[in-house]
Amino acid sequence: MTHHLLKTAGRNVGVGGNIGESFARLLVENQQREIYVLELSSFQLDGIVDFCPNIAMLLNITPDHLDRYEYKMENYVASKFRIIQNQGEEDTFIYNNQDENILSTLEKLDNQRELIPIDQSNFTDESIQINSFTFDMNECSLKGQHNFFNASCAISAALQLGVSKEQIQEGLNSFINSPHRLELVATINEVDYINDSKATNVDAVFYALQAQTKPIIWIAGGTDKGNDYKAIETLVQEKVKTLICMGVDNSKLLEKFSPILKNIEETSSAAEAVQRAKVYAEKGDVVLLSPACASFDLFKNYIDRGNQFKAEVIKLKNVNT
Repeated sequence: MTHHLLKTAGRNVGVGGNIGESFARLLVENQQREIYVLELSSFQLDGIVDFCPNIAMLLNITPDHLDRYEYKMENYVASKFRIIQNQGEEDTFIYNNQDENILSTLEKLDNQRELIPIDQSNFTDESIQINSFTFDMNECSLKGQHNFFNASCAISAALQLGVSKEQIQEGLNSFINSPHRLELVATINEVDYINDSKATNVDAVFYALQAQTKPIIWIAGGTDKGNDYKAIETLVQEKVKTLICMGVDNSKLLEKFSPILKNIEETSSAAEAVQRAKVYAEKGDVVLLSPACASFDLFKNYIDRGNQFKAEVIKLKNVNT
C-alpha cells in the first residue's frame, strides 16, 4: 500500500525486499528510483551493517522464526529493531503504539529520530485520522481493523514524503491488495474460498480468523516455527467448525486443537485439502487457507502454496459450473 500511494501520486518509486525482487537486484539492474519501499524480514535485518531507512515501520512483533533465534523472544525482538539501529535525527520511525514488545524495547533506546506512534485512536470503522487529515475508507478494498492500522502506517509514510491528502485519498480508493492476503478466490455453492497463504505465523492467523463473519473450515499447517497457538484458541473455538491440517508433521496442531474441535483431518497436498474441505463446507461457510506455518515442507514458498490452493479451487469451481 505504501508503494501504491506513492506511485499513484506520481513519485518515482520501486518496491522490493520480500515483495518481488531483492533490493540488491533492483540496484544492479539500474532501476534508479527516487524512493524504494522495502519489506524486510528479520533474516535480512540480521545481516545489515550500514543500512539506514529514512522511514522505518514496525507493524508488530509477535513470535515467529523462533527456531532461528534460540527460541528466545528477546533475540527475535532485537533482530526486528535492527531496522532503526542506524537512524539519526533526520529519520522517522512509524510504529505500533499498542505492541508491548515494541513499546518495552523503545523505552530502552536513545530515541533521537522522529517517532510516529499509530494505534486505534487513528481510525474508526469508516475513516482514518492522521494529523489534521481525515481519509474516507468506504471505497477502499481493505476491510477490518488490522488493515486500517496498516493503512494508517502507509498514509503516515506518504505524508512524510510530501504526498497530498487528495493524492493519498485517490490511492486508497484504487488500492487492490496483493495476492495470498485474505484473497477471495471463488464462491462455490455459496461457500467462500479464501487464500491467506501469506499468513505464516499465529498473529496473522488471528487477524484472518477475526475478520471472518461466517463459520470457518480452516486449512492450516506446514513447517512449525515455534508456534504458540494460545493466542487463537478462543477464536478457533468460536469460529472454526473443521480444521484441515496440511503438512508433513501436524502433531502440534492436532495436540492443541483436538480437545476443542470435533472435526480434524490430515492432508498432504493442496488438492487433498480442498477436496476434504469441500466435504465439510455448507452454504454460508468459508474455507480459509491461513496456515500459521512456513510452507517449505510441501511447497516452494507461500506463493506456491497459495497458487496451488487457488488452482484446486478453480478446478472445483469448473466442475460445479
